[in-house]
Amino acid sequence: MYVTPEQVTSANKAGVEAVLALATSQFAAFERLSTLNFNAAKAAFEEGLGRAKSLLDAKDPQEYFNANSTASQPALEKLIAYSRSVYEVAAQTQGEVAKFVEARADEFNKNLVAILDKASKSAPAGSDVAIAAVRSALAAATTAYGSFNKAAKQATEMAEANFTAATTSAKTKRHAATA
Repeated sequence: MYVTPEQVTSANKAGVEAVLALATSQFAAFERLSTLNFNAAKAAFEEGLGRAKSLLDAKDPQEYFNANSTASQPALEKLIAYSRSVYEVAAQTQGEVAKFVEARADEFNKNLVAILDKASKSAPAGSDVAIAAVRSALAAATTAYGSFNKAAKQATEMAEANFTAATTSAKTKRHAATA
């Protein structure tokens, strides 16, 4: 039941590589979100300038009112599209993190089971009860983790459905208001 330096080095290398992969994916998500925010801010600034110019060019109150009301219609669509894009980045990132955690948990469980197998072979008589208790606790923890993971996935799916419903409702209300 001895651990060799090669095994420690291999485990450390695998752990570092996994964390670096996660960091890389998180940085890519941050980059996508930053680009999305920059583009939204730039578009809002340019639209604000255009709107200010059109309001300044209005010759009467009716033209001023029309310029003001027509500007708000596309803004709602852009807000919905922006919200959808942010949600997609967040959902994708959450999925990547969930896969990472799931893989690490599976790897931990396999390693712990292997250690328990080795320990049970070289353990003194009577220690099989303690090893069985650890195995039972591991099985219970794995079951609890599976239940938690399933509930988290259901909550994510529910949030997706609610977001889609809210987006559809906002679009419907906007189209009804403009008709």
